[in-house]
Amino acid sequence: MFDLAAFETTLAGSIFAGKLNYAPITESTNSDALAAARRGAPHGSVFIADEQTAGRGREGHRWLSAAGDGLYVSVVFRLNISADRLPLLPLAVGLAAAQAIDQVTGFAVDIRWPNDLLIGPLKAGGILVEASISSKESDHGVVAGIGINVHQRAFPDDLATPATSLDLATGRRVSRQALLVALLRALEREATAVVDPELAKEIPARVEAASSWVRGRKIEVHGPQACMGTTAGLDANGFLRVRTAGGIVTVQTGGIREAAPTT
Repeated sequence: MFDLAAFETTLAGSIFAGKLNYAPITESTNSDALAAARRGAPHGSVFIADEQTAGRGREGHRWLSAAGDGLYVSVVFRLNISADRLPLLPLAVGLAAAQAIDQVTGFAVDIRWPNDLLIGPLKAGGILVEASISSKESDHGVVAGIGINVHQRAFPDDLATPATSLDLATGRRVSRQALLVALLRALEREATAVVDPELAKEIPARVEAASSWVRGRKIEVHGPQACMGTTAGLDANGFLRVRTAGGIVTVQTGGIREAAPTT
């Protein structure tokens, strides 16, 4: 179980102080955070749960959220930025999650654009960023959901990407408490970077440095911009450039997988 009093002490002075919302069980922390954001929940509101009964990943995928096994957290951000900078937020959240995992476990995370956290070839976490509704362009209510496998010992065989947990990767029991603190501190830093025009420009290059997937990788894109080719880096907005037989395609939405070998 989380020690909520210790969280409050540790996070004093941060944007999250006094804004922790904990549920032993909920359908989805992202759904909780979105509903709260529409009611006016402030910047830095955090929603955590020990179990999700309807956890969501991108493109409608279900996120397995067994009781006490993983870190299931969603954060409300209200960022004073123009709409064209919002696509950088999921990348910044990925960087924050990678930093937190590295800090707590010592394992470097490979970020698979746009939202997967891999340790080697195995998926250890994922990110789902969803926008709330705001009448003010400069007051975007955005919810960033992060799911990280921590204590799981086994996974279903039919997952699109084989998975692992931090316990399995490290061979020891990893503290969800320490991981959440590290994650929130990293998220605060990265949210500041998104707002700062000069720091925001560096985010695509930082993701490239943390990913083996965004340059020189033969991949298949699934989603509305389905194609096949070799990744050619990220553009200034954080969108993935793919060199296909027909030229460069700039992928704004969708997911990627390793291209099937040709015979």
